Amino acid sequence: MKEQTAVIIGASGLTGNHLVNQMLQDDYFGTVRILVRKELNFTHPKLQQQIVDFNNIDDYTQKLGEGDIIFCCIGTTTKKVKGNMAAYEKVDFDIPYNAAAIGIANNFKKFLMISSAGANANSNNFYLKLKGRIENALKQFSFESMIIFRPGLLLGKRNEYRWGENILQNATKFLSHFLFGSLQKYHSIEAKDVAGAMIAASKKILPGYHIFEYPEIKKLLT
Repeated sequence: MKEQTAVIIGASGLTGNHLVNQMLQDDYFGTVRILVRKELNFTHPKLQQQIVDFNNIDDYTQKLGEGDIIFCCIGTTTKKVKGNMAAYEKVDFDIPYNAAAIGIANNFKKFLMISSAGANANSNNFYLKLKGRIENALKQFSFESMIIFRPGLLLGKRNEYRWGENILQNATKFLSHFLFGSLQKYHSIEAKDVAGAMIAASKKILPGYHIFEYPEIKKLLT
């Protein structure tokens, strides 16, 4: 099989950063193209950094380019958008949606995206409803394989400080030991493991649309 060209959207985030580092060490990928708002401070022979204006569809289309697999790890927070829910939606809905639309037009074969445990377009929770809406919207795109990952709380050290997150991570690690059955999908998980599972899934032949929650994510790592 030829070396794959992968595009990562959200490379500066917790999981995206792990994806980049793992892919650069993986011979399966010949080119790793990351779409970022500002350049990341590292280089590698396989790494292509593209500074993109996600609000400019022509620039977005040009910078995404051609390739084989799209990995979408983009996401924001209420703090980053200063409580502007329309701005929140531009990041968590518009960017993945446009990536899929551009990708299918440019003959990408696979699309993998991080959503969230509990995603549901009918939820009363803004975040979970938004994640459910983008999941549903992506079903229209006929990639050979589309895989949605729904992890619980992502564990790991972020570049930016989030007040109280260390406490929450420790509490969630403890509570995860008591999550069984239908609640297991809310189990916390290391971001590096989600990245590893995404890479593993991208190498498999998995036709159609799939949703992977905690049990399926962990199974990909075995």
